[in-house]
Amino acid sequence: MTATVETTAHDQLAALESEAIHVMREVAGEFDRPVILFSGGKDSMLLVHLARKAFWPAPVPFPVLHVDTGHNFDEVLSFRDAVVERYGLTLEVAKVQDYLDDGRLTERADGTRNPLQTTPLLDAIADNRHDAVFGGGRRDEERARAKERIFSLRTAFGAWEPSRQRPELWNLYNGRHKPGEHVRVFPLSNWTELDVWRYIAREGIELPTIYYAHDRDVFARDGMWLTSGPWGGPRDGETVVSKTVRYRTVGDGSCTGAVESTATTLDEVLAEVRESRLTERGATRADDRLSEAAMEDRKKEGYF
Repeated sequence: MTATVETTAHDQLAALESEAIHVMREVAGEFDRPVILFSGGKDSMLLVHLARKAFWPAPVPFPVLHVDTGHNFDEVLSFRDAVVERYGLTLEVAKVQDYLDDGRLTERADGTRNPLQTTPLLDAIADNRHDAVFGGGRRDEERARAKERIFSLRTAFGAWEPSRQRPELWNLYNGRHKPGEHVRVFPLSNWTELDVWRYIAREGIELPTIYYAHDRDVFARDGMWLTSGPWGGPRDGETVVSKTVRYRTVGDGSCTGAVESTATTLDEVLAEVRESRLTERGATRADDRLSEAAMEDRKKEGYF
């Protein structure tokens, strides 16, 4: 019985990998200036790994783009830079801080910068004339992403309009777009969090250390364990305690929570993910709790 389960899981991962590589090669054939969104997190690391497999032995034919909020975890930024150097990637960085410094953006009252990423992202896409943008979004993460096509057409203003999305039948993808428009491409659309971790284990993919259990000073807010940083710290009545935690997703430190965990190995993380009944965004991302339609509203403005 165990052998049958392992064979089924292997076959599923092989099918998902094949689909993702097919999508990447399709983009390389249809578009002129694609780019991969790369934060150093697990899903964007999968995109880089899949791109390397898709075009091996040639180098990855796309640059990678990181929208840096200025509130990122140090471990993740160090990992990002190490991956770029190791694989000879071209890194483009759009910094939210630059927009705050010159007045194009202003800090939010709640201190989170995740919603501020949209303008720097759209400017980077326009300035570098990127016509296709790979993202690591998955349909299991959040209800707005569940509606997403693999090829997602965006307007000249970067907006997502559900009524303009095209059917995708028999693995046929329509990349046609008008001048000024671009297409977001999601090769991991049909993956789940468990698929991602199974694939990481199968391929031996390295990740930032904060994805595994470690000791960290944290404080509780809205049912999540947050940590102090340049983005701020505990409010009145919030007590800092030391916990053994790990991160299921990484993003802006002001709104990304940790989960209590003792999982220090891939097998232990896989066991945790199998038992979880909440997606990583639902469990640990405060920016998705701003409203019932927080993600969909941001997507319509041009967010990932």
